[in-house]
Amino acid sequence: MKLGIVGLPNTGKTTLFNALTGSNAETGSYTNAAARPNVGVAKVPDTRLDWLAEYYHPKKYSPATIEFVDVPGVSSGTKGSEVFQAIRQVDALVEVVRCFDNDEIFLEPADAVRDAESFDLALILADIEVVERRLERAKKNAKGGDKKYRHEAETCEALINHLSDGKPAREFPFAEEDKDMLADGGLLTVKPVIYAANLDEEGMSDPEGNKQLQALSAFAGERGAAVLPVAAKYEADLREMDPEDAKLFMEDLGLTETGLDRLIRTSYDLLGYISFLTAGEDDVHAWTIVRGTKAPKAAGKIHTDIERGFIRAEIVAFEDLKACGSFAAAKEKGLFRLEGKDYVMQDGDVTNFRFNV
Repeated sequence: MKLGIVGLPNTGKTTLFNALTGSNAETGSYTNAAARPNVGVAKVPDTRLDWLAEYYHPKKYSPATIEFVDVPGVSSGTKGSEVFQAIRQVDALVEVVRCFDNDEIFLEPADAVRDAESFDLALILADIEVVERRLERAKKNAKGGDKKYRHEAETCEALINHLSDGKPAREFPFAEEDKDMLADGGLLTVKPVIYAANLDEEGMSDPEGNKQLQALSAFAGERGAAVLPVAAKYEADLREMDPEDAKLFMEDLGLTETGLDRLIRTSYDLLGYISFLTAGEDDVHAWTIVRGTKAPKAAGKIHTDIERGFIRAEIVAFEDLKACGSFAAAKEKGLFRLEGKDYVMQDGDVTNFRFNV
C-alpha cells in the first residue's frame, strides 16, 4: 500500500510524515517547484502478529508495511509535473487540512472547507488537461469512423464537463468499457481520499467542538470521503517519548490509539484491504491483500511457485486460535479447516499453504 500525504503548503504534511515514518525530513516553508517528495515506510501495528510472536518466538518478525510519500504542497497555481506524477503513483491520498488557528504562523484564520476545495481544484485542473489531450487523440483516431474512438471522445467530453463543474473524477459514472481511462493512472481525482484534519491540542481534546473539523466532515461526507482527526505536532512528540510517557500523554489528550493506528485502519477500510498471517519458528508474517482475494492468489503474495502449485490452504481464524490458546487445542476442537482454490481469504486467517511444483 502506498499513501500520498498531500495538501496545501504549510498544513503539517511533513510533520505528520515524520511522525508516521520516524523520518527527519525538513519541515517549514520551502519552494514547491524545487522540492522533491519525501518517501518513508511505516510498519503496520498488528496485535495478532504480536500474539503469534509470543507463541513462536520466531527468528524474524515481519509486519505488513505502508509506504508514505510526502508530496510538496500543491495550490491552484501548481504546474510541477513531478509533484503530480508523485500523486499519480500512490494508491490513495491523505489530504492534510489545517483545522486550527495560530497567529504566529498563519496570516489568516483556518477555513478547512476553503482549503480542501482549493487543493481539489488544483488536481481537477490538472485532470482537465490530461483528459483534453486524450480527447484530441480520440477525435483524430475517430476520423476513420472507428466507433471505439468516437465513444472515447464522447466520454472525454462528458468527463471534462463533469470536472469543470468542480467534481472529482471518482464521482464520474464510468462505463465498464471506459475503465482503461482509470487503469493508466493519469487521473489524479480518481484516487480515494482521507481528509486528515490537523488539530491543535485544544481540538484533539474536544474534536466535537472544533467547527473546522465539523465543516470538513460535512464536506467530505458529500464526496464519500473519510475524515481522520489528527494532531501532527503531538504525533511527532509521541514518537520521541518512551512508551509509558507516551501512554500518559495520550490519556491526557483523550486518545486510546496513535494517529498511525487510526490512519492504517481507515486506509485499509477505504481501499478494501485485509491481512492474512503466516507463522512459524522462522518467521511470523502479515500479508496485505484485497478483500475478496481467493486462496491461490493470496499464496502468490508469498511466492509465485506457491500459487502455481497450490493444493490447499490450512486455515484457522486468529480469534479462534487465541481463544483456544494453542494450535493443538484449536485442532482438537476442529477449528482448523482445509480450504481449496475457491476459498475467499478472511481478515486474520492464520494460514499454511500446501503446494507442489
